[in-house]
Amino acid sequence: MELLEKILSLDPNYLIIGLLVLFFTLEQISSNPFAFKKRGEHLVQNILFQLLLTLMNIFFVVIQVYCIEWLNENKIGLLYLAELPFWTKLILSVMLYDFSTYWIHRAAHKVPLLWRLHRVHHSDTSMDSSSSFRFHPLEMILVYETGNILSAAVFGTDVIALGLYYFILYIFLFLEHSNLRFPNWLNRSFGLIFVMPDHHRVHHDQNQFYTDSNFADIFILWDRIFGTFKTLPLNKMKYGLIEFDSEEKQSFLYLMKSPFINIKRVKGERDAG
Repeated sequence: MELLEKILSLDPNYLIIGLLVLFFTLEQISSNPFAFKKRGEHLVQNILFQLLLTLMNIFFVVIQVYCIEWLNENKIGLLYLAELPFWTKLILSVMLYDFSTYWIHRAAHKVPLLWRLHRVHHSDTSMDSSSSFRFHPLEMILVYETGNILSAAVFGTDVIALGLYYFILYIFLFLEHSNLRFPNWLNRSFGLIFVMPDHHRVHHDQNQFYTDSNFADIFILWDRIFGTFKTLPLNKMKYGLIEFDSEEKQSFLYLMKSPFINIKRVKGERDAG
């Protein structure tokens, strides 16, 4: 319990900065599976997304927490149907937040309005640890944070579990997006349950057949159970979206306004991989 309290008392901004420094440094001193230039410019562009989200979240995070606490006070949700030990409920709640996000993520690829926001993240043609920031702020607030409230309403998950979920999620996001080499045995062991970098790289492939797979953030179990798990060798991957494959469309300002522009999705060939 003491360890949990220390984790939840951490300022998430410090955790995010620490993870970025760690993984971005490792990317500069280690061999990379994908080489690209202008890393400094790429870093600055992606940090701008996080700065804007942080400013907007000063208001919206308060609303999210208030809504979830109200639901908890009124004992709304499936977990309130049974008395569960604290740690059992906490672990289940973290998994249920991830389960909800899996389905929201799937919807973001299928619903045209949601895809307009989500494609900002997939537009990155040179993915590295800073790509963890490359989300349109409106998507994070209106889609995923609203999704957390809906998850609490359906399952009865609470704010404590949400804090732990985000602590774990931040670590996984930086790990999954990092431009680092990882041993294959990770996929054959931890990768049976958890999302490994090689899993998430498939999700960022330019070919839509692979883009629409591996939706989970923490537990790859969801993809394995619901038939959305796919693999692809590293040497056959190409990041990004075909319709965003130009320097002009990689700028922060263009990506911020891109959800409001009608951009036809180019699917690519299914057998391209």
